[in-house]
Amino acid sequence: MNIRVWLGRVLVGAGIACGAGVRGGEDTLSLAGRWRLALDREDAGVAAGWFARPLPERVRLPGVLTAQGWGDPITTHTPWTGGIVDRSWFTEPEWAPYREPGRVKVPFWLQPERHYVGVAWYQREVTVPAAWAGRRVVLFLERPHWETRVWWDERFLGANDSLSTPHEYDLGVLPRPGRYRLTVRVDNRRIVDVGENAHSISDHTQGNWNGIVGRLELRATPPVWIEQVQVFPGAATRTARVRLQLGNAGTGAGSGLLLLECMPARGTDRGGFRARHPVTWTAEGAEHEFTHSLGPEAALWDEFHPALYRLIATLVPEGGGEPARAETVFGLRDFATAGTQFTLNGRPVFLRGTLECSVFPRTGHPPTDVASWRRVLDVARAHGLNHLRFHSHCPPEAAFVAADELGVYLQVECATWPNQSTTLGDGRPVDAWLYREADRILRAYGNHPSFVMLVAGNEPGGPRHAEYLRPWVAHHRAADPRRLYAGGSGWPQLPEDQFHVTPDPRIHAWGAGLKSRLNARSPETVTDYRAYVAAHAVPVVSHEIGQWCAYPDFSGLHRYTGLLKPRNFEIFRDSLRAQGMLGQARDFLHASGRLQTLCYKEEIESALRTPGLGGFQLLDLHDFPGQGTALVGVLDAFWESKGYVTAGEFRRFCHHTVPLARLPRRVFREGERLEAEIAVAHFGPAPLHQVTADCRLVDDHGAVHRQARFTRQDIAPGSGQALGTLRLPLADLPVPARYRLVVRLTETSSRPGSDGGGAAFENDWDLWVYPAAVSTQVPPAITVVHQLDRTALDVLNAGGRVLWLVPRDQVAADPRHGPVALGFSSIFWNTAWTGRQPPHTLGILCDPAHPLFAAFPTDAHSNWQWWYLITRAGALRLEALPRRLRPLVQVIDDWFTNRRLGLVFEARVGPGRLLVCSVDLDTGPDDDPVRRQFRRSLLDYMAGPRFRPRTAVTPEQLRALVAAPQPAGR
Repeated sequence: MNIRVWLGRVLVGAGIACGAGVRGGEDTLSLAGRWRLALDREDAGVAAGWFARPLPERVRLPGVLTAQGWGDPITTHTPWTGGIVDRSWFTEPEWAPYREPGRVKVPFWLQPERHYVGVAWYQREVTVPAAWAGRRVVLFLERPHWETRVWWDERFLGANDSLSTPHEYDLGVLPRPGRYRLTVRVDNRRIVDVGENAHSISDHTQGNWNGIVGRLELRATPPVWIEQVQVFPGAATRTARVRLQLGNAGTGAGSGLLLLECMPARGTDRGGFRARHPVTWTAEGAEHEFTHSLGPEAALWDEFHPALYRLIATLVPEGGGEPARAETVFGLRDFATAGTQFTLNGRPVFLRGTLECSVFPRTGHPPTDVASWRRVLDVARAHGLNHLRFHSHCPPEAAFVAADELGVYLQVECATWPNQSTTLGDGRPVDAWLYREADRILRAYGNHPSFVMLVAGNEPGGPRHAEYLRPWVAHHRAADPRRLYAGGSGWPQLPEDQFHVTPDPRIHAWGAGLKSRLNARSPETVTDYRAYVAAHAVPVVSHEIGQWCAYPDFSGLHRYTGLLKPRNFEIFRDSLRAQGMLGQARDFLHASGRLQTLCYKEEIESALRTPGLGGFQLLDLHDFPGQGTALVGVLDAFWESKGYVTAGEFRRFCHHTVPLARLPRRVFREGERLEAEIAVAHFGPAPLHQVTADCRLVDDHGAVHRQARFTRQDIAPGSGQALGTLRLPLADLPVPARYRLVVRLTETSSRPGSDGGGAAFENDWDLWVYPAAVSTQVPPAITVVHQLDRTALDVLNAGGRVLWLVPRDQVAADPRHGPVALGFSSIFWNTAWTGRQPPHTLGILCDPAHPLFAAFPTDAHSNWQWWYLITRAGALRLEALPRRLRPLVQVIDDWFTNRRLGLVFEARVGPGRLLVCSVDLDTGPDDDPVRRQFRRSLLDYMAGPRFRPRTAVTPEQLRALVAAPQPAGR
């Protein structure tokens, strides 16, 4: 008989599946629906025997308690789970309206309508089918939060404290079918202190919720069952080592036949095997291991061809007992290292990743359905990413299933961030718990090919944390070699680590402020992580790069229809409205978002330029709405676009193949020569053959002014591979102008295994070319002053034109927050959680069509030429001026303060016309073509007929722009 037909017959009524399996409906009994409920605020229920009596209230499971109206209203005393760095909300008058009872809004994170931390009891009656007589029964709770304790009638079944894996309770072989009372006690207090900011429990992200989500069901198995199946693939040999554990519910020793069938599941129609093995078991069960070849044509799993196989194991007892069945899905892949590079099936792999911090505002918890995770991963892949790091949490199985299908590499963490409220290595409960949790994760999700890295947690702390983590890494490396291990993300760097996830402070670091690379160094595309890589002997993944913010997207608040509400955004919107700028919110978002995109492009390209780097992890592709509200994503918290950069544009500089240009500078004078090393980062499915590199210098209208081509060459996998040096003369170009250097790589020959003939990849960089000589002479009709003195006022009162260049060291500071620190980059993370780390602003906003910019080409937002102006400027606080006055160059402020700021504005003072500029345009203008050209453009505008300011201001209002003179001797 055909074995597949035979299996189909014997599997009717067989046991549960394991891993990524599928269960038969008659073997499961769903427990979804109405349950009884009691809140146990005093934790008195166990002693009082609540499991032995009906509970009084009603709730639905799966579900979250507070989403159904249970718990306490939010107050100033709500016992949040999570550190609060900026505590001004509790004390400062400006926050007082948001501390009023019944109207409480916090700026730290998204907030639920109600909050509950403590014990809740859930109860219902269950009717066990008569067909289950003589079968073993298991209670399966996919994702409780957090600790569960279970009673079956009045029999205590035990407790489970996993944050990462399903809670399962073995009821054994029930003496009778019929009606039973099931009671589950759920406690979401900090059962084990995994760190108050760990994303597995923190209100910063998913929230510390109480409830059970995902599948809730009873499962029936034969009394001798297949407890688990683990598959250890050998990609090089096309083999699978199958390790099975058999369970026995007290039926005594026995023997039988184990049938194994492996078949293609997805992405291939080749490979597999069928096998029969006689097996035995004792009264305690048994373990067996077998190795089988899938055949030389078996397909390997990777991001380009995520081929999957399904393994079905059937145990047929001798003497006609009930067959047991289990199935799992796996992929043939070997994820390993070669020096400082990751390899997959022997091919170099570069991780282009983002964090996933359990940010799901509608549900308040990570999804348990595959479709939701497919959507998240599809969005990440559309932006050129191939990797997700789960920061201090582990997702449900649905995430692994989706990643298996789509070819995404996952780094999982054991639900800890132990460096604040707790630390490792001190003998606290978290030490033992972390071993248990990792073992549970490997057991539950170990077969998934997408699961390539496991880490204990984020940024561990304590004087003995490294001493603790070294054996932790060694233990799990030995126990399960299917993936790579490290002790922590961020630090430490242990000899046992197989990779490091750590920052390079020379490129990107907390605390760098205005000394950071993007703010302290003039624009270039040369810097890379080469020295950083050389300091490591294992692959290095650049830790949490980016963290550049955009302004809040108030247009997306209607999307918060679920558990967590955007009260923090509402506070910031109120503040913007109070300053009279709410109508500019969309412009602020777009301009700051374009600056954010520039910063991300440069950071990502720095990583791709670096030979030997293992990869990068963004923090984050989408917004992180906690820790003071960190709007670091080009996508919102729902993984949806904010409208200022498309996935296709992002993918130009973030993809498996990216053209690169090493440009020592971005600004040139007419007559100079542009020199750049053209390179490529290529991690596609195969080498590229006979590639041409076409380079074009294109203006804003699309006209090509210069072009060059490099000869055909083959490109092997690797980062920062040089293709040649580009030299383009810049004489006789229209100036001043912005140009784009566009580099296009085209594969002109197709060979077996290549990307295919015609594969093309394109990237571009903005450059500016200014006149070699520009007059800095002030037109006779204009008076230039550096203070609003009697001379300036006399000119204005006579109807004259005055350019007031305000020295940046004279700009008035904010009386509460001090000086506004300008930098080129946008805000790093957010000012509330970094101690107001500078810069405090999000770039500039202007109208490129305004005549002020007739001789100074610009976008509506900051671009790299503005670095030369912003880094020599002070932000003018315009609160004292009429609200209808809009600066010609506006500075977008931090959303916590929403001050009216500007670098350039114009006004009428009596019959005179005044233009105020706080950019230093005097010091060495001949040495800086950008400031020289900007000064020329200002003067030309002021001298022309279109300089007609409309808003009148008084000298008293203007004097508020500058700091009061200090008394002598100070």
